[in-house]
Amino acid sequence: MSTKRSTSAAAPLFQWLAIALIVILADQFTKILIVGNFQLGGSVTVTSFFNVVRWHNTGAAFNFLAHAAGWQRWFFVGLGTAATLFIIWLLRRHGQQKLFAWALSLILGGAIGNVIDRLVHGYVVDFISIHYQDAWTFPAFNIADSAITIGAVLLIWDELRRVRRG
Repeated sequence: MSTKRSTSAAAPLFQWLAIALIVILADQFTKILIVGNFQLGGSVTVTSFFNVVRWHNTGAAFNFLAHAAGWQRWFFVGLGTAATLFIIWLLRRHGQQKLFAWALSLILGGAIGNVIDRLVHGYVVDFISIHYQDAWTFPAFNIADSAITIGAVLLIWDELRRVRRG
């Protein structure tokens, strides 16, 4: 009986880890393309509001702690590692909750993608630039950041649905 339970628990976990792996692979593949084809600060206009750029972020979202003395690299690696372990634990316990698990899988893949960058380069490679003329520019981001953001939105949506039902 315990074998059946562990097998059925492993199947959803594998499914969610596979989604995270797809995010990691897409993130790393696009970053390899950017590093191989762009100089730091290089940019190609795609549309009037979207550029592909090469930017290095030593900090977190919106360059938070980017100008610290270097300790932030290991802080964010540690934070990403702790988040990874916690998310895997949550997925093992709640893998049957599809929206919640989708959200966690996207966040997990994004977090690992950015941790890989910090370990390999010492910074995160960002390359998506959204802007409006010269008046407004959103900070550059990447596939991992997008997955984390979508995952966070799904977590909020899941919680709002749960509150409405309860």
